[in-house]
Amino acid sequence: MLSGCSGGDGRPTVATLSRAPALSAGVLTADLTRLGAELEHLRGKAAWAHVDVMDGAFCPQLTVGPAFVAAVASTGIAVDAHLMVEEPRRMLADVAAAGAAVITVHAEATRHLHRTMTEMTALAGSGGSFLRGVALNPGTPVCAVEPVLGLADLVLVLAVSPGWSGQEPAPGTRQRVEQVRELARRAAADVLVGVDGGVTIANAAQIASWGIDVIVSGSAIFDRVDPARNLDLLTRELVTLEVPDGKR
Repeated sequence: MLSGCSGGDGRPTVATLSRAPALSAGVLTADLTRLGAELEHLRGKAAWAHVDVMDGAFCPQLTVGPAFVAAVASTGIAVDAHLMVEEPRRMLADVAAAGAAVITVHAEATRHLHRTMTEMTALAGSGGSFLRGVALNPGTPVCAVEPVLGLADLVLVLAVSPGWSGQEPAPGTRQRVEQVRELARRAAADVLVGVDGGVTIANAAQIASWGIDVIVSGSAIFDRVDPARNLDLLTRELVTLEVPDGKR
């Protein structure tokens, strides 16, 4: 079980971003009966197709696995595989072999986070060539990732409890992003910081202004009505960054 941590206020000033964060577009909210056409909306507009792999244990839902990751990757669109599963080490090799460009595991999902990240590093270095991510649920102290910052390329801060779309971002998510940045600065770790969950067209610019590198959104794009228009609106919002408090 993860415990609380202390040390520093973890609240650096966030400067105005000079660029938009990379978009990882969640595809499980797309119309899976016409997945190929849905993925085409993302080509040239999203950095990755975000695939939530859920096992029905770590998350309430049971979704997809490595075969789905491989199917998406076969289209030439880079895949961001978010492993929301218990003991993700058992799936790492298969997901890497499926062609994922990003593989993210949860700090809460394994007894041996350092071993898991070490194995990811070995896989990435043996020809897999993917970004190594570690994710944090809203109730997990951000310092849980501190011991593995040197083994990670991405820290993904979840703004909602995993498993269900349509939730509002948890209060304090911005502060948690800032705390991750401060941990990385102290550790001299060059990591990307992302936010996943609760991102809508209405709040995307605000969330992007928190100083993040990656933003994950799915249901805001794929509403079964007009994903092309939604994606255009969302990407416009991501470059319309708000000035952080105290910088107006």
